Amino acid sequence: MPFTLDHRLPLSCFIIAVNEADRISPVIESVIGWVDEVIVVDSGSTDGTQQIAESLGARVIHHDWPGFGPQKRYGEDQCRNDWVLNLDADEVMSDELIREIVALFADGPPKHPFYRFRLRLVYPGDTRPRLWADYHNYVRLYDRRAGRFADSLVHDTVQTGDIKPVQLRHDAWHYSYRSFGFLVEKLNSYSDLQAKSIKKQSRAMLLFRLPFEFPLAFMKYYLFRRHITGGRKGFAFATINSFFRFLRIVKLLDAMESGNSETNSAVK
Repeated sequence: MPFTLDHRLPLSCFIIAVNEADRISPVIESVIGWVDEVIVVDSGSTDGTQQIAESLGARVIHHDWPGFGPQKRYGEDQCRNDWVLNLDADEVMSDELIREIVALFADGPPKHPFYRFRLRLVYPGDTRPRLWADYHNYVRLYDRRAGRFADSLVHDTVQTGDIKPVQLRHDAWHYSYRSFGFLVEKLNSYSDLQAKSIKKQSRAMLLFRLPFEFPLAFMKYYLFRRHITGGRKGFAFATINSFFRFLRIVKLLDAMESGNSETNSAVK
């Protein structure tokens, strides 16, 4: 059951989205009952995301996609409160985290300008994070007068300057991957972009790394990032991510060889 308050916090929640009809509802439902407003900045969904968000009480604004940082800065500008909460369309607030944030506003605005919380990964098909789930840890609750998202096309982080963010104790849940097939497609696309954009790689170093990349990456994911606690899904997740670390090197080497072939052809 969604968390509700008689008097909503003077806090705006903004969410950027495109084609998130299958997973945006729990995100909005986790905040709509206790924040002052929910704003969805949509960059052109064709699956009905806008209608779903509006039916749940969110205000939907269309804005063509300018990049991650600029889109989030646009979202900040649409908020009527200076205190803002940013969520992606696959991140759901836990009840424990909601209560912790409500307590921050008990005696007026929070004492510090920046708060960060962990976003714990949820496997495809699961409803909650596994034991000791890995996480990202970002500033998502903040006073926009003190800091805003960086104006970067690829990085979406809040700039806090010399002010150290306060760590919240509780977590949000990150439903990052719709399926393991979705994970494969995403990592394959990402490795293509990396192969095109990463420059000045030593071919000798890549060849040296090639036989070790998969086993070392698997050890990192499965043991150090604790996917060993995820059963068969944890094993699959660690294997897929490790394979694409290996594949990225293969694609980099292919790009180098293609570049050398084109250079030799031009010389001839």
